[in-house]
Amino acid sequence: MTTTPPWSTSHSPDHSPQVDTVTGTHGEPIVSASNMAGRLAALAEHHGWTDLPAFHEGHQVWTHGQVHDLAARAATVLADHGVRPGDRILLALPDSLAWVAAFLATARLGAVAALANPELLPAEHDFMADDTDAVLCVTGPGLEDRFAGRHQLCAYQLLALATTATPPATAPHPTGPRTPLYIQYTSGTTGRPKAVVHCHGDPENYHAFIGQRLLRITPADVTLSVSKLYFAYGFGNAFAFPLFSGSSAVLVDRRPTPAVIDELTARHRVTLLYSVPSAYAALVADRGSGHAACFASVRAAVSAGERMPAGLGQRVTELLGAPVLEQIGSTEAGHAFCANHLDHNIPGTVGRPVPGYDVELRDPTGRPVTHDGAEGELWVRGPTVTPGYLNLPEETARTVVDGWLATRDRARREPDGSYRHLGRVDDMEMVGGITMSPLEVEDVLRAHPAVREVAAASIADERGATRLQAFVVTNPNANTDAADLEDELLTLARKHLAPFKVPRTVTVVRSLPRTPTGKLRRHLVRQGTW
Repeated sequence: MTTTPPWSTSHSPDHSPQVDTVTGTHGEPIVSASNMAGRLAALAEHHGWTDLPAFHEGHQVWTHGQVHDLAARAATVLADHGVRPGDRILLALPDSLAWVAAFLATARLGAVAALANPELLPAEHDFMADDTDAVLCVTGPGLEDRFAGRHQLCAYQLLALATTATPPATAPHPTGPRTPLYIQYTSGTTGRPKAVVHCHGDPENYHAFIGQRLLRITPADVTLSVSKLYFAYGFGNAFAFPLFSGSSAVLVDRRPTPAVIDELTARHRVTLLYSVPSAYAALVADRGSGHAACFASVRAAVSAGERMPAGLGQRVTELLGAPVLEQIGSTEAGHAFCANHLDHNIPGTVGRPVPGYDVELRDPTGRPVTHDGAEGELWVRGPTVTPGYLNLPEETARTVVDGWLATRDRARREPDGSYRHLGRVDDMEMVGGITMSPLEVEDVLRAHPAVREVAAASIADERGATRLQAFVVTNPNANTDAADLEDELLTLARKHLAPFKVPRTVTVVRSLPRTPTGKLRRHLVRQGTW
C-alpha cells in the first residue's frame, strides 16, 4: 500500500518500524529504535544523565530521568484521549515542562506535534488547527476557551493526569528516522505562514552537527534561549541540545527582558546564551561599555534569525566577556546550516557551512556562482531539510528542488569559505529605477550613537512615486531632540552614501514591526505605517 506524503492533504503516516541503532561514545549499541522519545530516554539511562538537571522552570529543577518518566506517562494520557500514531496534535503552549512533556509524549506515540505560538490571534490558531487537521489541541494558560468545539486538553490537566497515570507507561511506537515528528510554521514575514514538516531523525542531527561538533556542549552546560521552543532556532537550542547532551536549559514562559536575562543568567550560571540581534541590541542599549558581572559564567553566545548589524557583535562580546557566534538557518532546514564556531569565528559573517550540509550560491537563473566575492542566493542540501510543506505541493516543488532548499537569502562567499549574509531576496528596494539593498543605508545610520534600530524602505507617495525613507528607534539614554537627530542622520547619510541611497526623510519611531522571532517585517515598513 502506498501512503500519502505528510506534506499533502492527507496525514497518513509512515508506520514502518525502520530500525536504527543508537551507539554510545565507543560505538556500542544502546537501543534499536528510531523513535526520538525512546532514543532520548535510552541515552539518558546509558550515559548516567537520569539524575542530572534537564530543565529549570522558575525555582524548580527537573532531571532527565523525571522528564522522560513524565513524558512516558503523558503518552498514556494522550492515548486515553484517542491519539493514535500519525495523528496530529496542536501544541499551543509557552515554554514550560508541560511543553516538553507534551512534545515527547506525542513523539512516543508516533503522532505528529504541530507547534504554535500561544500568543497568536484566535484566527491564526484556528487556521493552524484546520491546516493540520489536529485531533487534539493541548493549550496553555489563558487559552482554555480558544479552541471551542475542538477536542482540547489543558496543560495543567495533562500534567496532573500524567503524574497519577498508572504504570506501565506507553512504550515508544516504532518509527523510522524519516517518519514525520513535528510541524513548525514559518515566521510569515511577508504572508501566510507555511507548515514545515520535520522527522524523527532531525533533532539528533541538529545536536550532532551543531551542539556537539561546533558548540561542544557537555552535561555541565546550562542554556538560556530568548527564542522560544515553538520556533526552529529555539527548538534546537533549548530542547534538542540539552536532551541529547545531558545538559540543561532554563525555560521562560515569555520573551525575557534584559533585566530578566541578567537575573536568570546569574542565578543559573548560564554558559550558553542564544538570542536574535534585536534582543542583543536591547541587552546592551542602556548599559555602559565593559563586561557585566552577571554574565561571568557565559562561555559563548549565539546569534541567528536575522543579520547582526555592524558593530553590535563587538559590543555584545564586551558585555558578556564571551564570543558571539553568528549563524544562519531556516525553519525548512530545521536549524543552522552555516555557522561560526569556537575554532573559527569571523565577525560579520554567518560562518562556513555546517559539516553535513552542502551550500551553494546561485544566480537568478539558478546557475551556481562559483567564484569568491560574487553574490547570489543561498541554496542548501542536508539531512534535515524538510521533505515539504503541509498541504502545499506546488510551494514545495518551488522551494525544495532535487533535495536542494531555496532559502531566499542573499549572501557573498569570502575567500576563507565563510558566507556574508546580505539579507533576503525580497529585501531589495527600487530607488530611482535602481535596485539596491537597504542594509547599506541601515548600517550607516546605525553608526550614530543615538540609534538603536533602523529600517529603510522605498515607500510610495500619494502620486505613486517611490521615495527612500528611514525609520529609527533611539537608545533609551539618547538625549538628542528628534528633529536634530533626523538632521544629523541625513547629514551622515550624505557623507557616506551615493546620492540615490540617501533617504528623503528620517523619522524617529517607538518601535519597528517585527515577527515574534525578532525578524523585521519589511512589507509593513514599505507601507510606512504599523
